[in-house]
Amino acid sequence: MGSFSIWHWLIVLLIVVMVFGTKKLKNIGSDLGGAVKGFKDGMKDGGTAEAAAAADAAAAAPAAQVAAAKVADKATIDVEAKTKS
Repeated sequence: MGSFSIWHWLIVLLIVVMVFGTKKLKNIGSDLGGAVKGFKDGMKDGGTAEAAAAADAAAAAPAAQVAAAKVADKATIDVEAKTKS
């Protein structure tokens, strides 16, 4: 009972074809292939644009952190302040 034989897979394939039809399966296959191709193209093209955007964000990050720290210092309340006894 380890794996299915070729006959089991052929029966499953026959049932799938009967339920969905060959035209719908062809459309699903072409849509899936187009999605994979688009993803690969996006990864190839996005790698260079993403690296440039990350470099720009890294250069702007220290200034933004300093500004956020100044705002946070004014609004920070110490909830664990101990009272003198």
